[in-house]
Amino acid sequence: MTHSAPAAALTPDQAPVREGGASAARADDLAVLDDPVEQRRFTRYSTGTDGQALAESSLRITGMHCAACAGLIEQALAGVGGVLESSVSAAGERARIRWRTADGSVAAMVRAIRAAGYDAAPDVALAAREQRVQEHRQALWRLFVAGFCAMQVMMMATPSYVAHGDELAPDLRQLLNWGSWLLSLPVLLFSAGAYFQGAWRSLRARRIGMDVPVALGLAVTFVASTGATFDPQGIFGHEVYFDSLTMFVSFLLAGRLLETRARHRVAQVLESALQGMPDTAERLLPDGRTETVSVQRLAVGDEVRVPVGQAFPGDGEVVEGATRADESLLTGESAPVAKPCGAAVVAGSLNLGAPVRVRLAGVGEDTRLAGIVALMRDAMSQRPALARAADRWAAPFLWLVLLLAAGAAAVWSVIDPSRAVWVAVAVLIVTCPCALSLAAPAAMLSAASALARRGLLLQRLDALEPLTQVQRLYMDKTGTVTESELQLQSVALADPAQDAAALQARAAALAGHSSHPLSRALCAATPQALPGSVWQAVAEIPGQGLQALDAQGQAWRLGSRRFVAGGAGAADAVAGAAGAGATGEADAAEVCFGPAVPGAAVAVVFRFDEALRADAAQAVAALRADGVEVVLLSGDQPARAERMAQRLAVDAVIGGATPEGKLAEVARAQAQGLTVAMIGDGINDAPVLARADVSFAMGQGALVARAQADAVVASGRLGDVVLARRLARRTLRVVRQNIVWALAYNLTCIPLALAGWLPPWAAGLGMALSSLLVIANALRLVRG
Repeated sequence: MTHSAPAAALTPDQAPVREGGASAARADDLAVLDDPVEQRRFTRYSTGTDGQALAESSLRITGMHCAACAGLIEQALAGVGGVLESSVSAAGERARIRWRTADGSVAAMVRAIRAAGYDAAPDVALAAREQRVQEHRQALWRLFVAGFCAMQVMMMATPSYVAHGDELAPDLRQLLNWGSWLLSLPVLLFSAGAYFQGAWRSLRARRIGMDVPVALGLAVTFVASTGATFDPQGIFGHEVYFDSLTMFVSFLLAGRLLETRARHRVAQVLESALQGMPDTAERLLPDGRTETVSVQRLAVGDEVRVPVGQAFPGDGEVVEGATRADESLLTGESAPVAKPCGAAVVAGSLNLGAPVRVRLAGVGEDTRLAGIVALMRDAMSQRPALARAADRWAAPFLWLVLLLAAGAAAVWSVIDPSRAVWVAVAVLIVTCPCALSLAAPAAMLSAASALARRGLLLQRLDALEPLTQVQRLYMDKTGTVTESELQLQSVALADPAQDAAALQARAAALAGHSSHPLSRALCAATPQALPGSVWQAVAEIPGQGLQALDAQGQAWRLGSRRFVAGGAGAADAVAGAAGAGATGEADAAEVCFGPAVPGAAVAVVFRFDEALRADAAQAVAALRADGVEVVLLSGDQPARAERMAQRLAVDAVIGGATPEGKLAEVARAQAQGLTVAMIGDGINDAPVLARADVSFAMGQGALVARAQADAVVASGRLGDVVLARRLARRTLRVVRQNIVWALAYNLTCIPLALAGWLPPWAAGLGMALSSLLVIANALRLVRG
C-alpha cells in the first residue's frame, strides 16, 4: 500500500479548515507538510555558517520516466523561495532539498513539483533506507575490490603454476610476487577490514568470535607471504599465497553480501508495512467542518472521515456509513472485508468501498499495525535457544581450531617447512563454524516470515520447538473459538405485513449513535443502514437503551422490551441483556425497536447469539487428527460451554472456570508431564497464557493477553495454529539438516586440511558454500 496523493494544490490564501463533504477538495493536505510535527518525519535540521536555520527534506517522486525528468524537477524547485539546492535521483525516485526554514515551505515545493507534471510525498523512511543503502554499497565495494584484485593476483600467479623447471626466471618470478603483494594490500586493508574489526571487538570483550580465526588466517597468510616476497631465503621460505588470500576474501564477501541482502529484505517488509499509514487525516470538528491534520496529531476519541482509496489512520469503529476494507497487510487475507456501521477497522487497512466516518480508539504506537511491526522487529532480533546452544559450543570449538592450526603448523614445519604456513591457514579457514551458527536462526527466521505473511506473528522464536511437542491444547471460548462480536440470529416482527428490512435499517441508524456491544452488532448485521442524521434529539438512557425523534416528530426507542414498550424498569434493560450475552449468563440477548407509545407492543425484536469462527471446527478436527487432545476451557456457564463443545467436537470441556481455575488446570496438566498449549484473548487469560508451554493470543484480544503470548493470531484464523504446528515440525527438520551438514562438512574437511590436501583458497570456497547452503536450505521455509 502507498500513501494516497492529494488531488489538487493549495492556493496561498486557502485556510487549513474547510467545509466537510465528499465534494470538498483535498488541496489543504499540503498545508500539513509545514506542520513541525509532521515535518520532523522526513526533514533534518541544521544551522548554517551564517547562523541561519537550515533544513534538508526528502520527498518521494512519482511520474518520472527518464533521467531528463530529474533536471526538470530540479529546475522547478530552483524557483521556490528559500530553496538553496536540490538533488533528484531518477533511479531512486527521490528528491533531497536543502532550504532555509525562515522563508521556505515544503508545501510550496510540492506545488512546484506538481506544476511541473509530477507528484511528491514525504519520504518518512529516509534514515533507515540510507543506512541500508550505505551498508549495501560498502559491501559491494568491498567485494568489487577483492574480486578485481583477486583476478589480477591470479593472473600474476599463473606463470608460477604452469612454468616447468627454469622456464620462469627468478627475477621475473620475484617481480610477479611484488606485484601480487601490492595488489593484496587493498584487499587486506579495505575489503577484509570488517573481519579484523570484528576480531578486535571479540578479543577486547575477552571472547572468541567467528571473525577471530578468519582474521588470524588472513594475517598469518599475508605476513608469511610478505616475508617470502622480500626475503625468499628467510624463515618463511619462497612460496607466496596472495592468490589464496584474495580469493578467500572474495568468497567470504560474496556470502556476506547475500546475507546482507536477506536482512535488508526483512527490513523493507517492515518499512512497507509502516508506509501503509496515510500522512494526513480529515478530522471532524464539533461544528461539522473538517480539518486536514497530520496523523501524528490525532488522539483517541477523534472522529475522522476516511475517503475511498485511503488507509485508515488509526484503529477505530465505523460510526457512519458502510464500506469494505483491504486488511491483507495485517491478516494475509486478500479478499476485502465488509465494514458496516459499528464494525472495527484497523490502522493501515485500505478503504475500498465508500467514504465512512470513524471514531478512533487507537493511534500512533497504540495501533495494531504498529504492534505487529514491533512484534516482527523483536522476533527478527531474537537468538533462539538452539542458536544460543550453537554459540556456546562455538567458543570451545574455536579454541580447538586454534590448537589444531598451531599443532598442524608445528608438525608440518618438521615434515615440509614450505607447506607449514598454508596448512595452518587452511585449518583456520575451513573450520570457521559460520554454518553451524547459522543453522538454527536462519531456519527459524524463515519460518517466522512465512507465518507473518499468513497473519500469525511469533513473539518468541523458541516457541517453535515445544509447539511440535504439544499433547494438550486448551482453548478459551468467547472471542477465541467464537467471534468477538455477537451475531444477529433472528428478526421477529409484531406485524408480519411490515417491511423487516426497512425497520432494521432505521434501527441500525439509531444504534449507530451508541457504542454498546449490541448496538455494534446490529449495525454490523445491517449493510444498508440509513445515515444517523435521520434521527434527531438522540438520547441514551443508561441501562435501558436509546430514544430519538424521527422526521415527523414521533419518538422511537431501541433497547430492552420493557423500555421500548414504555416501562420504566431497568431490571431487564438492554445493557443487562448485552452483558449476559457477552459473558454467557443467558442463552441469547435481544434488542427491541418500536415507537415510544406506553403500553404498545414492540415493532420488531432482534435476537443475538455467539457466532462460531468460520474455521474453528476444522481446526479442532485437524489438531485431534494430529494427536493433540483439545479441551474447551471457558468461564461461561457449564451448560453454554457444553453446547459449544458439542459444536466443536472437542475431547473435553470445562465450564465456569475462573482465571485461578484455568491456571490450576494447566498446572495440573503440566504436573502430569504433558506439554500444554493455550489459546485465549481476554485479560483473564493472561496468567494461563504465561504459564502454558506454548501460548497463542487472538489479534483482537486484550493487550495484556497479547503481551503474555508466544504468538499473536492477527488473522483471527484458528487454522493458522494448525499451520504453525506443521511449519514448526518442518523448521526443526531443516535445523537438524543444517546442523548435520555443518558437522559433516567440518569432519570431512578438517582431516583434508591437516593432511595438506586442501589449499587455503579451496578452504575459503568450502566455508562460504557451506554457509550459503545452510541459508538456501532455510529459505525453503519462507514459502510456508
